[in-house]
Amino acid sequence: MLLVGLTGNIGSGKSTVAQLLSERGATIIDADVLARRAVEQGTPGHRAIVERWGSSILAADGSLDRAALRRIVFGDHAELEQLNSLVHPEVERMRSALVELARDRGDRLVVCDVPLLFERRMTESFDRIVLVDAPRPVRLERLVRERGLRETEGMDMIVSQMPAELKRARADFVIDNDGTITQLDQRVTDVWSAVRQEADEMASATSAR
Repeated sequence: MLLVGLTGNIGSGKSTVAQLLSERGATIIDADVLARRAVEQGTPGHRAIVERWGSSILAADGSLDRAALRRIVFGDHAELEQLNSLVHPEVERMRSALVELARDRGDRLVVCDVPLLFERRMTESFDRIVLVDAPRPVRLERLVRERGLRETEGMDMIVSQMPAELKRARADFVIDNDGTITQLDQRVTDVWSAVRQEADEMASATSAR
């Protein structure tokens, strides 16, 4: 099984690329989905966050008010690291379990969508790394337009992550998402063809043993 790490800084369009890869047949394991599951009401993660930041980060129904929490952590690196330390171990546990399930099923190509792949020093966990990137002004404009953030909030989120320039040099494939959806679709096709061939070769080598 070929295990691919998909990453990209916020606003790059990584989720769109994950969807396009899913449509082509990849098994997708999404860290954002796992992170939301890790802090649902009643979980240890939810209790730890409330214990750390108090009830001011709760919505009326008791779930996390993500906007309120975001305003706290993305303006302070230490606070962001504290949040990651509470959520990341459980996300990793769930991701590893899903990878093993995919391996047991005989899936040939599994893509793990991991926003903080480089920041969490997870490069050695994957056979190949795909980075989705777009210029910073484009990413900021997407955050404002698509997520309804203020520019200052968007910039706080952007600068909290490792610069994409440092990530590009360490990725096996870079998908630039600075054009039309048609252009993006073609770039995804090119990368998909390469990783699928590698996954097929890996499967053939395993079956020949």
